[in-house]
Formats: sequence, structure tokens, C-alpha cells
Amino acid sequence: MTQLPALSLPATSGQTIDLAALRGKKVVLYFYPKDSTPGCTTEGIDFARLHPEFVAAGAVVLGVSRDSVKSHENFKCKFEFPFELLSDADEALCAALGVIKMKKMYGKDVRGIERSTFVFDANGALVREWRGVKVDGHAQAVLDCVKGF
Repeated sequence: MTQLPALSLPATSGQTIDLAALRGKKVVLYFYPKDSTPGCTTEGIDFARLHPEFVAAGAVVLGVSRDSVKSHENFKCKFEFPFELLSDADEALCAALGVIKMKKMYGKDVRGIERSTFVFDANGALVREWRGVKVDGHAQAVLDCVKGF
């Protein structure tokens, strides 16, 4: 069974988030390709809108991409996200959960993050994963999962 990787990553709000320190809480990690792009913005807004319900269900929501903390700060501030964004510039967390894929962009092959979400229980065990996520309705599906255990 997959466990929440024991990694520490730089995050928004001047934090370094140690994933192992989140034991005792449900953890939602949603990986997205790039700050301030249309799909990623919509996804972030959807998670932000439902954030009070995630908190009520005992969950921590964290967005993850390879963008810099500075880029994340601008993105978070612009859309008033109530959760932190993790910068995985060295792809350690991306590699641990296998979210880097070859994708087509403007007809060229590029390495990038496949939009994916992982839900871990309070013991750090993987409960559910979504890969190749379509944004519409996704945050609600994740919330329904989190409320179910």
C-alpha cells in the first residue's frame, strides 16, 4: 500500500511543509501542471470554494506543481486560496507518486505533470487516487471521498 511520502517541501506563506508531520489528519495532494493557467486556476478555485468542508472533514488540502514558491505566492494571492501550494521544483514528490508524464503541447512532446489527486488517511495510507483528472466536478468528488472515511 502506498504511503504519504516523508518529504519536506517549500510552500507558500513562508513555510516548509513536512508531509510526515501531517499524520493524524487526512491529506489531499492535488498535482497540477502550471500556476495561473485556465484549468489549474479553475481547479484551485473549486478546491478553495469547498475548503471549509474539507477542513470540517479533518482534511488538509495542498496543491503541488513544479513552479517556484514566488510563482505560487502570486497565484495563491491572486485567487485567495485558503490552502498552501507546495513547490516541487526538483520533482521529488512528483517522482514518488509517479505524476510526471510525456504530454503533447502544441504538437511537441514535453515532460509535465499529469493532473492527479491523492487522498491519504490519518495514518498516511493512500485511500484513493485520480489520474488524468478532468477539472469539472473533480474537487467535489474528492470532498465526497474525504467525507466517506
